Amino acid sequence: METKNLKVELLSLGARVSGVNKGRRGGAGPAAGGMFLFGNTVANVPTQSWFVSQSPYRVEVGNGKYVITSAGERISEVHFPSKKFEELKTKDGIPYNKISLLHGRNCLATTTIQTCMYWNTPKRCKFCAIELSLKSGATIARKKPEQLAEVALMAKKLDQVKHVTLTTGTTAAPDKGINHLAETARAIRAATGLPIHAQFEPPKEFSMIDVLYDAVDTVGIHVESFDREVLEEVALCKADIPLRQYIEAWKRCVEIFGDSQVSSYVIAGMGESDESIIEGSRMLAELGVYPFIVPLRPIPGSDMENEKPPSPDRMRYIYEEVAEILRDNGVSWSKNKAGCVRCRACSALPDFE
Repeated sequence: METKNLKVELLSLGARVSGVNKGRRGGAGPAAGGMFLFGNTVANVPTQSWFVSQSPYRVEVGNGKYVITSAGERISEVHFPSKKFEELKTKDGIPYNKISLLHGRNCLATTTIQTCMYWNTPKRCKFCAIELSLKSGATIARKKPEQLAEVALMAKKLDQVKHVTLTTGTTAAPDKGINHLAETARAIRAATGLPIHAQFEPPKEFSMIDVLYDAVDTVGIHVESFDREVLEEVALCKADIPLRQYIEAWKRCVEIFGDSQVSSYVIAGMGESDESIIEGSRMLAELGVYPFIVPLRPIPGSDMENEKPPSPDRMRYIYEEVAEILRDNGVSWSKNKAGCVRCRACSALPDFE
């Protein structure tokens, strides 16, 4: 099976694993999965959600190697990235894996503020599990810039990371958490020189984005869905933000960081049409923004834990259509300097370009 098609299958269907680390349980992004390295790509594969038990794919061990199989047939050898730095502790005694984790092949990722102002309200994002990992004790509520700089430096010294992703729960302050992202990024950059990506909700005052100019290399402002009815159902906090505000924020970011350095998560499988994803992605690409399209990840414990991801066939069609749009507009993951787009573990769109 072609690598990109196997990746689409695994992202939608998951893989049954045993004797392998199944990955983090909660968190702000597509959690409940493990990082699989195979062929020339990397995939954040669901391993813990309910639908995984129905997947035809499983990871088996043979002759000391891990192999992805289906119906007893060998599909591909698979490797899992080393996470040696996660076993260490900070100077103040906090395990590194409570501060930051390895995502994909070589991306250091963390949620700098693990709480969100919408979490205990009707406006919370139903697909999100940001505070579940905090509740379980897997992380801490607020990471200090010096802690993340320490972890990033060690991960770099061990040659395990090449770039950094910083995200945050939305804060009640007007800057939405941007100032803490900037402070953290500057500390990491001073210690390591690594390229850095930051994700945040679009603030009302776009001048607040400017504080990131000399702190990060790329940014992500995530619309999640271009179907407003879907947003009103699954992410009311995002539906409350006019699309025009997103568009103007994306434009401001492209002016600051450049084409292909700004991205937006677009989730497939929440009730939207293919056309809304494709046309919304066209608008993003024409702005110079990368549409990071991912299948819905029903995380155990989230409000959407019982949902089912879209089929591989649907995702394959969307990826083929949007990849052509990206080529027409000169937008590409290969131009991106840091973050989810550069990592590419959660989406197969880069593999279809």
